[in-house]
Amino acid sequence: KQRKLGMFIIRADTALLPDGWQNNVFVHINCHGKIHKVTTSTESGKPDTYVRLLLPAPVNAHSHAFQRAMAGLTEHRGSNRDDSFWTWRELMFRFLDQLTPDDIEAIAAFVQMEMLEAGYATNVEFHYLHHGPDGRPYNNLGEMANRVIAAAACTGIGLTLLPVHYQYGGCDFQPLAKGQCRFHNDLDRFADLCDAIQPGLATLPADTTFGVASHSLRAVAPDSFAATRALAKGGPYHVHLAEQLAEVEEVKQHLGARPVEWVLNNMEIDDSCCFIHCTQMQPHEIQGLAKSGAIAGLC
Repeated sequence: KQRKLGMFIIRADTALLPDGWQNNVFVHINCHGKIHKVTTSTESGKPDTYVRLLLPAPVNAHSHAFQRAMAGLTEHRGSNRDDSFWTWRELMFRFLDQLTPDDIEAIAAFVQMEMLEAGYATNVEFHYLHHGPDGRPYNNLGEMANRVIAAAACTGIGLTLLPVHYQYGGCDFQPLAKGQCRFHNDLDRFADLCDAIQPGLATLPADTTFGVASHSLRAVAPDSFAATRALAKGGPYHVHLAEQLAEVEEVKQHLGARPVEWVLNNMEIDDSCCFIHCTQMQPHEIQGLAKSGAIAGLC
């Protein structure tokens, strides 16, 4: 009967379940690839496959899919003795100037496939490559985001799509450099972009989630964070935060506090917030962020 229903049974010596570790676990998967039930009963039927240890598939909480195609270009220092994150970023900008919507779809599908092969069930795409190389929007404002959506439809990975709000090239509101012009939206156009993405997301399976991101304290005006987050309508909200020492110093100079300090004092924080990197924190910031319930996405 189970075979007629297309049921596939995995037996694990040990598995991590919602109520903790259990032994002799049977996972029944239906013909649609969904978990039908999980039991520890010896009457569960003959298993189709056996593993010693079974864990829930993890989430890749932070992805810029297009960067997969530049792997190998920046893994070693060049002739410049001052090579750093900032010189890496310059090369990244030059690279992305070459990418078309077709390129984005192919690259995203490729890296999503690699994520699935590595065991990840969901990809959280921090998506900021919105417009053409000259900064002008495509006829469909959501063109690039729709290519990520099309890739997820092809690969079957769960997708949390975070369109990224990006306004400025620094805390002093300097204009974006040439390599950053593809990222730019004012708040009104960013809201339109979020609306343009919704129809495509609605075509994906139930493990699809919409959220938003503010790129960083350097790239978004302080009075725009709340309005940007409201566009998530209760969904996840991500921000790059406290990644580089130069960023920490710039934020201190212009906003009067370290990045994590500023966020703790000026934003409503809960467990829907994920702050990416957070590699430059002091003990009081670590404690404050932990108490808030937010997630630090160490990347």
